[in-house]
Formats: sequence, C-alpha cells, structure tokens
Amino acid sequence: MAFRKLVFLRITVLAVALGLPFGRVTLAAEVEPKPARLFHIRDGLGNVEAKLAAGKDVRIAYFGGSITAMNGWRNKSLNWFQDRYPQATVDEIHGAIGGTGSDLGVFRYQQDVLAHRPNLVFVEFAVNDGGAPPETIYRAMEGIVRQTWRRDPTIDLCYVYTIHKGQLSSYEQGLCPRSASVHEYVADHYGIPSINMALRVSELASAGKLVFPADPDNPTPETEGKLIFARDDCHPLDAGHEIYREVIAEAMAEILPASKPNPHELKAPLRTDNWERARLVPLSADVLHGSWQRLDPQQGLGKTFGRRLPEIWHGSQPGDAIEFRFQGTRVGLYDLMGPDGGQIRWTIDGKPGGPRPRFDHYCTYHRLASVQLAEGLDDRVHAVRIEIDDRQPDRSSVTDRIRDDPGFDPRRYDGTNVWAGYIMLLGELVK
Repeated sequence: MAFRKLVFLRITVLAVALGLPFGRVTLAAEVEPKPARLFHIRDGLGNVEAKLAAGKDVRIAYFGGSITAMNGWRNKSLNWFQDRYPQATVDEIHGAIGGTGSDLGVFRYQQDVLAHRPNLVFVEFAVNDGGAPPETIYRAMEGIVRQTWRRDPTIDLCYVYTIHKGQLSSYEQGLCPRSASVHEYVADHYGIPSINMALRVSELASAGKLVFPADPDNPTPETEGKLIFARDDCHPLDAGHEIYREVIAEAMAEILPASKPNPHELKAPLRTDNWERARLVPLSADVLHGSWQRLDPQQGLGKTFGRRLPEIWHGSQPGDAIEFRFQGTRVGLYDLMGPDGGQIRWTIDGKPGGPRPRFDHYCTYHRLASVQLAEGLDDRVHAVRIEIDDRQPDRSSVTDRIRDDPGFDPRRYDGTNVWAGYIMLLGELVK
C-alpha cells in the first residue's frame, strides 16, 4: 500500500506558502519521493474524450487553490479544449478557493464540484498541501477520489501540479516534492492521470531561462533576457500561466488518444480511515444560541462569499454558541476570517479546546477559512459546543505594520466577530 511508503519519522518544521499569502507550519513525517515526470497517462481520460469527440456537452471542473482561481491556466486550458473540440460545448465549473488545500477541499467537494455534474475534474492542491502531514493528504485526496466515483464512475479525474519556489530543490533532483509525491501514490493506486506543470518551470529555471520571484516592472541584470514567472513565490504572471497551458496541451495530445471510455473501478482503499465521508452540514437556528444573525445574501459579506457559503451566520457577543451532537470521527467549522474577527473556544464531550483566533497576520481583509476542532475521535456520538471567547486576538502583527498607512482606522480591527457557514463533519449530525 502506498501509505506504507512513509519510510522514516524525521520531525521537521516546514513552512510553505499557500495559495493566499499565509503559511502553514506543520510537524510531519517525510514520505519517499516519487520521480518527477511531465505526465502519466495511467488509465487515461477516455470518458471525457469520447464525449468531446462526439460533440456532446462537457463540463470541466477546476478544483484547487488560488493558482487555479486566477485568470490563468484554468481559462487557457479551457480555451484549448474549446478550440480542439469545436463540435462540443465545453463549459467550466470553477471550484477553486485561494489559500485552501485538500483538507478543506474534500469537505466542500460535493457542493462546489460534484453537484454541478462534471465530466472531468482537474485537482490542483500540490502547493497548498505543501505543509500538511502526509497522512492528512492521503486521507483527503483519497476521499476526493472515492466521493467522485461513488457519485458517478464515469467522471474522469486528472491531477495537476503547480509550483512553489520552495519545491524547486526537489524538482532539481528529479523528484516530486512531498505533497505531489503523496498525490502520485494515490494516482498510481486509482489509475488517475497526472500532469506535472511544475517540472517544466523547474527545468527552465535550472537552464537559466526563467526566474521568480521578480518584478517585471523593475528589470535587473539578474532578470535580463529571462522569463519572469511570478512576482512572488508561486502565483504566475500571464507568461507563467502560458507555460502551464503548454504543458497541459502537450500532455493531453498523448493522454486523450491513448484513452478508452470505461467506468472507473473503485478499488479497495489505500487507507480505511480516508475521508470519503467528509461533508458540510448547514447550520440551523436550533443549534445557534445567543445573538446570531443570518447575513443578507444580497449585500456585504453575505454577497461577497455567498457563492461558497450560501448561509453565513454572524455572532458578535462573547458567549454566543453553536451546540450540536454528531456521530463520527472529525469535526470542524467552515467560516470566515477578518480584521475584526474574534476567537472561538469549544468543548467536545466536556473536554475544552481553543481559543482559536479567526484572525491572522494577513487579515487586512475577510476571506474564507476553516478550523479543525478535533480529529481521530471514536466513531460514536459526541456533544460539541463552540463559543465566542470574550478576549480578542492579538492584532499587533497587522496594526503595527499598517498603523502609519493613510486611512488606517483602528475601529476596523476591533471586535469579537465570528462568521460561521457550515459544520465540517466526518460523520452525521444527530438530532
């Protein structure tokens, strides 16, 4: 089994920037690296290829972080399919959220992707999974696969790997970084094609033809005559996204002709503790206690985030609580962070946890977020209470940085606000 490829426990602190400019620091085991190849055909993409060739309606889902959410390789590759198969009607399902990995993705997958009936799903989490423990990546990525083929075994999946500068050293050695290696083990087991766009970027960088991060508006001797891939460590400029599109086109030119339509086999799982059962559970009035109010979906934060969180409940007073019971093994909250975010504490079966800020050092704006409350619980009924703490988080990491900026208003950074969208469960809510 692929998860047995964990070959040694070398505890290390690894910080890798995510799709939004904030990092995840994790103590994690290493995993045996997989060799890096530009693409693997494996079982191919025969079902979607047959639909494209027959001129049918095809829906391609793009599921990942901010590199996929950008107007970049997603749009360019969609245009490639539309140009290559003009007889078909090819539409997009936009399932990407910046700064999120497969650990949230597996919970929101049913809502953001499967509910829209895709024929092909590109899964892009290799950058945002960079700091996650391998066992978490295994559980989440395998859960995504198993949810897909439980729903419809004719949906084709394809893993795509983008790059963060911190992963260059692995690719220079001809190896996938840890997150992409875990993805590859899952892909091997289930026969899922994969396309390593990151490898091409690494090859160009090693050849001295490409640099990042760099500012294209301020050329230097080090950037002269070279393609500037990104201003930061991972978010490509248009030329960088064009590299990604070219790799996809090269890979598809071989993967699609080699593919035959067949339902995908849902094999025995790599891990019996995979997150196939992951789900989002809407909040209801009977679990809310205190001053919670539903945001207006036509304005403000309710409108801004309504595509992902159709109902957002706002609590602002210490002691405002969410109480429920569930049977399962993992529980969390899908919510928002923001400048005026407070913090939460909780109890599960009477055992306290927290506080956990709904604010961090990049919170000059509101964004989608999630918080894990507990995992690895016994699969039985658990009682959960989540409560707004009476203390505010330390905001100095932001306010000290921007205090002298024009228009700074300290009132934006005050409050004990919590915005809750869904309960995240591995299990079922118990009424």
